[in-house]
Amino acid sequence: MMRSLSQASRVRVTGVPVGQFAGCAGGMGDSRLEPLVLSDAERRTLENWAKRRKTAQGLALRARIVLACADGGPNIAVAARLGVARGTVTRWRSRFLARRLDGLADEPRPGVPRTITDAQVEEVVVRTLEETPEGATHWSKRELAARVGISPTSVHRIWRSFGLQPWRTQDFKISPDPLLIDKIRDVVGLYLAPPANAAVFCVDEKPHIQALERTAPVLPMIPGVPERRSFDYARHGTIDLLAALNIATGKVIGKLSAQHRAVDFRDFLDQIDRQTDPGLDVHVICDNLSAHKAPAVHRWLLAHPRFVLHFTPTYSSWISQVERWFAELQRRCLDRGVFCSLDDLTTALEEWIRLWNQSARPFKWTKTADQIIDRICRYCSRISGPAH
Repeated sequence: MMRSLSQASRVRVTGVPVGQFAGCAGGMGDSRLEPLVLSDAERRTLENWAKRRKTAQGLALRARIVLACADGGPNIAVAARLGVARGTVTRWRSRFLARRLDGLADEPRPGVPRTITDAQVEEVVVRTLEETPEGATHWSKRELAARVGISPTSVHRIWRSFGLQPWRTQDFKISPDPLLIDKIRDVVGLYLAPPANAAVFCVDEKPHIQALERTAPVLPMIPGVPERRSFDYARHGTIDLLAALNIATGKVIGKLSAQHRAVDFRDFLDQIDRQTDPGLDVHVICDNLSAHKAPAVHRWLLAHPRFVLHFTPTYSSWISQVERWFAELQRRCLDRGVFCSLDDLTTALEEWIRLWNQSARPFKWTKTADQIIDRICRYCSRISGPAH
């Protein structure tokens, strides 16, 4: 029995890899470990690396490992104190003993070396922002690559890294309304803090909705192939939609009309009046269309004192929430709809409004008036510089 135990012990000991056994010996203070002695200059450098906030974390850890080894103690104790693996301590101790401070730097990484210089990156960015190619309005990646002397793929990577998209544009219009700030505060105030015992509606018209019929039947979607439709179409007339979005409930009151004159707007206000609780005041947010300010509308408002009209700034339809509803209508009903007559279009619009109101939810307005005004001011500052 004693012989079996002795043989098993020998098997376990001889089965330990040489490196692991050596590490264990070092961990027990084996005198075979080469002592690590630092010069004063090396110690100061390592302490600076370990403490300086701008030092890379990997280099700072290597400096702490070497300092701990120089203070004495086995590798396993240094590893436990610094919270790293024993093999990590062994590796950086050996690297430092072989190459001193240079041994703590990263070795060259495998792979193809970098071929694009910082000067070329700068040239791509500067040319993209400050120049245009001859005979064109903006750079293509192939034109710019040929000018700089790099590949089109490299140009695309640089553009992506710096957030440059020279092929894109955005339209804008700064409102010239002299009451811009007052109107923004008025409208946004109704969104964020609506008055008590009142209903707030965003009202607008969507004119000239076309009843379009494709000249060929629409081919339905199948796996791997999207829905397909003919390029050309036949027109069957147009219709106007007047819509009032209740900002508290998200429900919509709609009226279809052949035109959108002042009398049509007045009749729509009558419809809103009939469908709103008579005990509530009514605040109507609308744009500056002449039909909204016509004498017929003024006379109607005098006869209905619970109605108050609030006008958005000129060229500022984005501030009216009903425009967000119109976008949903366009995307989900009109863009891909096929209407063989005005009756088909009228039925589709009425059905869309009915289904919307069954599960209506209000849109959530988050921006305060100050945030909107600050953003407009920042944008005006950007476009008023000498480069513009």
